[in-house]
Amino acid sequence: MLFDKKGPVNTETALQAAVERGKSLGVRNYVVASNSGETAKKLRALGVDVVCVSHHTGFRKPGDQEMSVDVRQELENAGVKVLTTTHLFGGIDRGAESKFGGTYPGGLVASTLRMLGQGVKVGVEIAVMALDAGLIPHGVDVIAIGGSGGGADTAIVVQPAHAKDFFDGRVREIICKPSIF
Repeated sequence: MLFDKKGPVNTETALQAAVERGKSLGVRNYVVASNSGETAKKLRALGVDVVCVSHHTGFRKPGDQEMSVDVRQELENAGVKVLTTTHLFGGIDRGAESKFGGTYPGGLVASTLRMLGQGVKVGVEIAVMALDAGLIPHGVDVIAIGGSGGGADTAIVVQPAHAKDFFDGRVREIICKPSIF
């Protein structure tokens, strides 16, 4: 499914498409990028097991966490596992890029995945992050859902590998994404 526009206008349709495809494939684990918690709440309301990956603390402003403590607690009370950690394609590589210039492996991989759209990059990244945190099982397909700056507009079927074995992971399907990004 291709959307004519990117962004939150596609959230409801993307989530429904992801859950429908996941159910048809027997996928049990869903990983979603959500900083406010709203997209994670909507996905959980569709009756699936959810891991929510938020921006790391300090993403926008040093020391600041975008997801409020109350929202995090609400998600956890609803059975959502919430992961807040350094981003796979950022971290120390991003620090080196900022300080010294140039491009490092994480940035190269991120830029390459963005050729398919920001949401595809996010989906791969958050699936690996959730796997490395032990929040999803190894060796199974998961549905990963991301967006292009708010809400969700992309869903993929991915079997992530741990970060140390990143290139052994596989994007099995793109369920939906914007055609324009």
